[in-house]
Amino acid sequence: MTKEKSERKDKLFYQQKNGYDLIDKKELELVESYCKGYISYLNGAKTEREAVASGIRLAEERGFVPYKTGMELKPGSKVYFSNRSKALMLAVIGKKPLSEGSIIAAAHVDSPRLDLKQVPMYEDNEICYLKTHYYGGIKKYQWLTIPLELHGVVALKNGELVDICIGKDKSDPIFQITDLLPHLNKEQRKKSAEEFVPGETLNIVIGTIPDKEDVSDRVKLAVMDILNQKYGITEEDFLSAELTAVPAYEVREVGFDRSLIAGYGHDDRVCAYAELAAILETENPEKTAVCILADKEEIGSEGVSGMKSMAFERFMGDLCDTQGVKLTHCFANSLCISADVTNAFDPVYPDVSEKRNAAKINYGMSICKFTGHGGKSESNDASAEVVARLRRIFAENNVVWQMAELGKVDQGGGGTVAMYMAERDIDTIDAGVPVLSMHAPYETVSKFDCYMTYKGIKAVYDEK
Repeated sequence: MTKEKSERKDKLFYQQKNGYDLIDKKELELVESYCKGYISYLNGAKTEREAVASGIRLAEERGFVPYKTGMELKPGSKVYFSNRSKALMLAVIGKKPLSEGSIIAAAHVDSPRLDLKQVPMYEDNEICYLKTHYYGGIKKYQWLTIPLELHGVVALKNGELVDICIGKDKSDPIFQITDLLPHLNKEQRKKSAEEFVPGETLNIVIGTIPDKEDVSDRVKLAVMDILNQKYGITEEDFLSAELTAVPAYEVREVGFDRSLIAGYGHDDRVCAYAELAAILETENPEKTAVCILADKEEIGSEGVSGMKSMAFERFMGDLCDTQGVKLTHCFANSLCISADVTNAFDPVYPDVSEKRNAAKINYGMSICKFTGHGGKSESNDASAEVVARLRRIFAENNVVWQMAELGKVDQGGGGTVAMYMAERDIDTIDAGVPVLSMHAPYETVSKFDCYMTYKGIKAVYDEK
């Protein structure tokens, strides 16, 4: 091929490149530095409450203050609003009025897990268990025999909250769900993966030593005595508790080159941290920058702390009121990045993806024009103009990015908060980090993609 033909092909063809071929040593150091902060964040945020608490702590260190209705706001003001300690909104007031819109990044901080039932404790054959109800889309068999921690709160009748975190410290015990040995699982093997682990069998072992008193349920009594002595709770207090079993794994680097990060909850705390880190470094933006860390996305964004909640309108409406701006006008001129993960192409399972449109590890921030399933059902389908706007911003800021689609057309699909933002008359597009083993107890992401997602969101916040 002649040089002229080669240049013509380079000009006219769209060709992706591995991100590590596009950055220099200095930016490689920035990738590593950013990911150290993310690893620390993820290790300390295994529930939505912990993610919000960590976010508030980081925000206050950077000058953010709690928002109070009627407080004076001016360009550069930094405020946050905690929605029931389970969701978080932050804003940096821009130079332009909110009538010209805002720049919003919205991620979620809940992840698939095992919630304890409200009456969870029982004893069977002198083994004490906790019954669970799984939260979000999981492969139930992946939760068998792995080490588990218990996190959450117990709300007492007097209003006091008792924080629970057992299994995180190396001196703590961990918990476990048992599995059937292969020598005896002949009948189990005949069932599908969906059937051979019924949800009602995801029961967590918590004790086996019986109490000395000659009564029924002696193991349960002994365990309850331990909980009462340490936390001051009784079995009735489980009725008003939010307790969750999560994997007892630390976040670790993967591979001889340490290029990947394995951890619980990348979906979607990897994007939550990216937009949080971006807004913490945003100073005097042209348009007001808003960061949303929402709850309940994994079960449809329901409830008072989910993205369907009016809490977002309340927060943004208050900001608009300080400038005498109609909220609907602000929304109509705003842009939202629905910062959520997508699946990364896995060469071990190539048949579920369409290679030309699949996100790849180390190819940067993933942009999904639409999600949903089948014929784009339950999806926000971003306009060509919105995609072009991101192309321009990313080109101006050397953000490495890629277009992506969540699997083959008829393979399956998934959703994000994007459609709920779009229903508010906000131009919205999905963007985030590609993930291997998504929704597993231990997911994997690329350091490069993590950093580029942060860099991309920061570039959108800083748009002139």
